[in-house]
Amino acid sequence: MDQISNRSRTLATLVLALFLSIAGTPLLAQEAREQTEATGLVIGVHESPPFVIKQEEGYTGMAIRLWEFIAGELNLTYSYKEFDTVRQMIDAAAASQIDVAVTNLTITEARATRIEFTQPWFDSGLRIMVNENGGTSFWNLIEGLYDSGFIAAYGWLALIIIVASIGFTIFDRRFDKNFPKRWRDGLAESFYLVMTIATSGKPPSRKNLFGWVGRVWQGLWLVFGIVVVAFVTSSVTSVMTTLAFKGQIRSVADLPGLTIGVTEGSTAEDYAQAAGLTVIAYPNITRSARALVEGDVQAVIGDKPVLEYHAHVNPDMPLKVVGAIFNPDKYGFGLPPGSPIRKPMTIEIVGAREDGTVRDIAAEYFGLNP
Repeated sequence: MDQISNRSRTLATLVLALFLSIAGTPLLAQEAREQTEATGLVIGVHESPPFVIKQEEGYTGMAIRLWEFIAGELNLTYSYKEFDTVRQMIDAAAASQIDVAVTNLTITEARATRIEFTQPWFDSGLRIMVNENGGTSFWNLIEGLYDSGFIAAYGWLALIIIVASIGFTIFDRRFDKNFPKRWRDGLAESFYLVMTIATSGKPPSRKNLFGWVGRVWQGLWLVFGIVVVAFVTSSVTSVMTTLAFKGQIRSVADLPGLTIGVTEGSTAEDYAQAAGLTVIAYPNITRSARALVEGDVQAVIGDKPVLEYHAHVNPDMPLKVVGAIFNPDKYGFGLPPGSPIRKPMTIEIVGAREDGTVRDIAAEYFGLNP
């Protein structure tokens, strides 16, 4: 009898535990919803004008405007959390540390395996931004000569000129009675002689102190001068030609062999690395453009609207967007896996595209035909 009673109590305990677990699930869900409503959603943003523009009073831009329209339609409360890179923001969404990722976020297969996306709301692609001043400035020429190894050769030539000037001074002081007696004047005279030979290939008229031997010596110096002139001319010409070709970037086909700037964690970085290009990743377009102007990179690959907008709002910078669109893509909002607001957001985006809301917002930043 006691054994039956013990079994009954055990069974009752199990039934009660099962009941509490089933009953507690909706209670926990309700509590989570109430907590979300109380604290609001955490919206991750990455500054990328004109989609996310940071101002003193907060954030604006096309992606921000569209998100705030959707949040208003769904009666959502939220706060923004900024991320330095797109990669950091995607990682946060994958770890459910944020509720929505808002920027010009390209929908890709690799990203879709980690986070969820809403319906696309903008069609885009990649383009190339270059330095409009080209690459043939004086400092570009010096850098090109250095990279090609010509600066070292020029250093040896300079050493030879100095040694030759000293040698001529000692020689003429010993054998030419009319040569200046002061070392300063003598070195200046000899330096002028050597530089005349080196730059023109012709020695100035001077006494022949050793007959036919002196003539042969002068002939050898003439050959040396011609070689120096030819070497300097050809080296400068070759470097300037190379710089001119590098400055004529018109498409992706012109990028191999150059250093390319990209935004860290962007599809532009993925594309450039897959294409085998030499890349330097920067946190945002502002840093990439500055590197382009300063000559750290020869071109920047980025989203078409971002590059065009940056060049437009920075007329003081010699920036130019060139070439046709390549690697076309679409932007969407990113969400953690299993997000309950993905479908409501998608419905609002579809409606906003159908009634022209998305087009009207885009027109404020890109004109009538973004």
